[in-house]
Amino acid sequence: MAGRIPQAFLDDLLDRVDIVDVVDRRVKLRKTGKNYSACCPFHEEKTPSFTVNPDKQFYYCFGCGAGGNALGFVMDYENVEFPQAVETLATSVGLEVPREEGPAARARAEKEDGKKSLYKLMEQVADFYKQQLRSHPQAAQAVNYLKDRGLTGVIARDFGIGFAPPGWQNLRETLGDSQAHNQQLMQTGMLVENDKGNVYDRFRNRIMFPIRDQRGRVIAFGGRVLGDDKPKYLNSPETEIFHKGRELYGFYEALQANRKLDRLLVVEGYMDVIALAQYGINYATATLGTATSKAHLERVYRRCPEVIFCFDGDEAGRKAAFRALEAALPCMEDGRQARFLFLPEGEDPDTVVRANGKEQFEILLSQAMPLEIFLFEAVAEGLDTSTLDGRARMSKLALPYLRKLPEGVYRQLMFQALAERTGLELESLMKLEVSAPEPPPVASQGPSQGTVGQATRHANQTQGWPANKAGPGPDDDAPPPELADYPDYDSEAGDEHQPRQRPAMQLPAGYSNLAQGAIALVLHKPEIARGVDPGSLAELGDSDGALLRQLLELVHRRPESNTGMLLGHWYGTTEGELLNRLAGLERLIPTEGIEQQFLDTVDKLAHQLPHHSKLTAQVDKLRSTNYADLSELEKQRLRELLQEKQQRDAQRK
Repeated sequence: MAGRIPQAFLDDLLDRVDIVDVVDRRVKLRKTGKNYSACCPFHEEKTPSFTVNPDKQFYYCFGCGAGGNALGFVMDYENVEFPQAVETLATSVGLEVPREEGPAARARAEKEDGKKSLYKLMEQVADFYKQQLRSHPQAAQAVNYLKDRGLTGVIARDFGIGFAPPGWQNLRETLGDSQAHNQQLMQTGMLVENDKGNVYDRFRNRIMFPIRDQRGRVIAFGGRVLGDDKPKYLNSPETEIFHKGRELYGFYEALQANRKLDRLLVVEGYMDVIALAQYGINYATATLGTATSKAHLERVYRRCPEVIFCFDGDEAGRKAAFRALEAALPCMEDGRQARFLFLPEGEDPDTVVRANGKEQFEILLSQAMPLEIFLFEAVAEGLDTSTLDGRARMSKLALPYLRKLPEGVYRQLMFQALAERTGLELESLMKLEVSAPEPPPVASQGPSQGTVGQATRHANQTQGWPANKAGPGPDDDAPPPELADYPDYDSEAGDEHQPRQRPAMQLPAGYSNLAQGAIALVLHKPEIARGVDPGSLAELGDSDGALLRQLLELVHRRPESNTGMLLGHWYGTTEGELLNRLAGLERLIPTEGIEQQFLDTVDKLAHQLPHHSKLTAQVDKLRSTNYADLSELEKQRLRELLQEKQQRDAQRK
């Protein structure tokens, strides 16, 4: 068994090869400024949107979102596995691929080989189920069910539909009953062990739908019961090769059927996907027992610019649609679309397309509600927007969702649309966007939470502060002396009682959070990371913060790293997909002041760490109101908080 390829060799290999040469041998490039361009080899297009950056050793397609380094290009273009791509590049520069030895290397290699054997086993299981649908004595019920649903043999073949016959030991009897084989079947979730130690088939007397990943490998199954057993639909459990929060049923088939995928339809069931495909709507997918997630949508948007969600028009369907909307918001970069189609209650895509045909169904799709309309109608539900109070509440309810949008033209247009609907001036709305507190979720709109003063007085009472006792202070309306040196207050602004508007924490354009913005800057110019200690961000707990810290550590270990080398460290992982996307947003990086923007972003991240966040939030809450309008208790509390904050800031320096 071959050992693992050392990471140091991969770094050296990527340093030696020139991505321009690698791509140009396969796709003819032409020079366009400092970069090279061509029509994308991964989707059909007439105007070149595929670019190769020789400085960063990175390629990116602005049309389909494909991107990566030379190694990733060879894998995707030639459809080969990672080791084969490494061998191809190594041969091109006259290198021999070394292999790591030792227990750790062997363990990693065994894990990789183990996953390959699981994929192979699942393909055998799929073949078994397909054979049973054709030949098992009790398959007639399954065949009749499929015919009654209007499916043809051709579409059943295209989607690999099969039949799990009745019985408890079919897979073990057919595929082998060795201990090793049984262990693998249990790893894939195809066998189940009960409390008594009995092992048996998970799927019995069900129509079987194989679930494939984007590379066409069978990774799981869904089964529809034929009798009265429960549940009606049963999916494979999460396994080493199947993560339902990332996979979509029918996505592989949609990619196979459409060389250029212009839009993708997300429905709720396997049979909906298959019925639509039979009627020529071969771009439908379904989630696998989970709500649509951001991970789902990032995968989809890398392949096509538009997603249409199709739900039942009842209350449950509307709630599911709103969850999908929330997942979509952080993904809505410029050029992407999301729309929502609600079918009549009791109908689903399967019944609608069979009753009315492809043409009528696509007319319905063309009438699907754009994301912005659905969002504004949802937050306005139950409000009287003809009144000032109703429009004010609508703006407060909508703002948290608009904040989730990445920077760009679409985000600006959404704020403008909200301004038009509420009658607010855009400038006023943007001020609210900076300082407005988070309102309750749409699903649980409660009574107004009151003013900032009321909320603070309530907090004071619960913490032992007397409700009406006047606090100390030299002047009831003047800001305290501590504010004179505080950068957010400006005594020369014309009104000494008026706090200067705090500048918004600017997020680098196009990114979902500050950590992603910092990551993109490092990918664009790795040397800027050398001046930041990764340990200063040790308390960042979220996944993006952890990835940023690891990226900084890597640059400190390998100061000569370029973009392609950094991407190589995470190739084939979830983190790698995010890095590819962020590296592709080069057009959003400023041409000047990159290092300072990076340092500013890291500083803002440091101020979000746990030992800063609670205190800062309390200060910000009080500062969102003019000092002259604060109650005596609020002024007293603000003085104490500012003194504490200054002490902490001094300690940090």
